Amino acid sequence: MVKKFEKADIQHNNKNEVEEPLKQEQVQEEVEQELSTEEEEEEEEEESKKEPTAEEKLAELQDRYLRLSAEFDNFRKRTLKEKIDLQKSANENLLEAILPVVDDFDRAMQSVDEAKDIAAVKEGFKLISGKFHGFLNQQGVKEIDAVNKEFDTDLHEAITKIPAPTKKLKGKVVDVIQKGYFLHDKVLRFSKVVIGE
Repeated sequence: MVKKFEKADIQHNNKNEVEEPLKQEQVQEEVEQELSTEEEEEEEEEESKKEPTAEEKLAELQDRYLRLSAEFDNFRKRTLKEKIDLQKSANENLLEAILPVVDDFDRAMQSVDEAKDIAAVKEGFKLISGKFHGFLNQQGVKEIDAVNKEFDTDLHEAITKIPAPTKKLKGKVVDVIQKGYFLHDKVLRFSKVVIGE
């Protein structure tokens, strides 16, 4: 009988030994399930925290729009101010370069009253005129050659028509009332001309 008890005891121990790992596995699975459930809940909370609501998105977009609008307004005002400043000082170099010619004219005008030699006065004015035309050439200003040329509406402005002195001058420029000028390749001012017919 003792042997039966020992056998039963051994079987019971064997059964316990087999059941214990099974219980441990079940407990471990339950713990893992609880942990995975907790992790999923935490991830959902984090996702809900990361993903803003529609109101938050709208508020952020409105803020970005206001900032962009203000930035553009500042840019527009700054460029307008720079443009105005540039227009004010654009001709500064040109005017500075023309001042010596103005000084020469002033000196010539002072000497006209005191001058007794008209030829010297004429020569002085010719020098000043040459200096002034040289200055204009440096700036890219050239005179439009019009006398005895074919009338061209792209270069000339007809003031009047007169009978042509010769047959060769029919339809051509007979006289120039006001000279025209190019600025580089663009017409700065049209020549005002008289045409022969």
